[in-house]
Amino acid sequence: MFANQKVIYLAGGCFWGVEAFISRLKGVNQTEVGYANGRDLAPTYEKVCSGKTGHAETVKVTYNPKIITLEEILENYYKIIDPFSENRQGNDIGTQYRTGIYWQENPQKNIILKFIKDKQRLESNRIAIELSPINCFYAAEEYHQKYLEKNPQGYCHVDLNLINNEEFNHLTKEEYEITQLSMTEAPFSGKYTNFFEDGVYVDVVSGEVLFSSQDKFDSGCGWPSFSKPINKEAVIKNRDYSHGTTRIEIRSAKSNSHLGHLFYDGPGGSPRYCINSSALRFIPKDEIE
Repeated sequence: MFANQKVIYLAGGCFWGVEAFISRLKGVNQTEVGYANGRDLAPTYEKVCSGKTGHAETVKVTYNPKIITLEEILENYYKIIDPFSENRQGNDIGTQYRTGIYWQENPQKNIILKFIKDKQRLESNRIAIELSPINCFYAAEEYHQKYLEKNPQGYCHVDLNLINNEEFNHLTKEEYEITQLSMTEAPFSGKYTNFFEDGVYVDVVSGEVLFSSQDKFDSGCGWPSFSKPINKEAVIKNRDYSHGTTRIEIRSAKSNSHLGHLFYDGPGGSPRYCINSSALRFIPKDEIE
């Protein structure tokens, strides 16, 4: 059974900063930057920057509506853009840097139109955010994905300090990136990859018990592998279409933290829960209450 997810597309100038900000909202499960609502069927960064393709630099946002509503996402989006500027955000000028909200479901349209209408009542200037269905979206080149995580000193026109992340202050930088930004640790780099002591593995964010050492096995894949969670209600499954693939993402049910992915390539085609070490904390058997 897969969890219910929704998708919305947000354009707000350079997609590096918009992605970095929106991805930090609790309840946003996946973000992907790309080129939306243009004419070219094979857009590249160079083509789009020419201003001739009609595409807007856009972030595809996949979110859990039980944790964050579309209205909450729009409120956060609105505070990081200049809603009155046409074809310009920050130092970036051109049609590819226009603001826009693009929906793929009609119920979203009604929410978006009402949101902008309510905002316009409070503003003296005309809001210049483009509103339309998503007609096309092409994922940007890999080096643009999670750009500011890979390049912390990179250009960003968005103030990332506007998000309050105090509840994650106990996490290391890698633990935060894995659990909250859905990133993946390098294979064979995690502390639990070749670790087989008796005990349980809990969610590093919430402390929820997730996996037992009795169900851990050496898959040789480079990440901790489990045949099943300690309780099927402890994790949720999402469809994950990022990076041009189709996978099953695993998240902690209590904290909504990204854990890893589920594959069916274990012994005899059995399940393999492929989990990032940084998403887990181990409790030895003699310390379990």
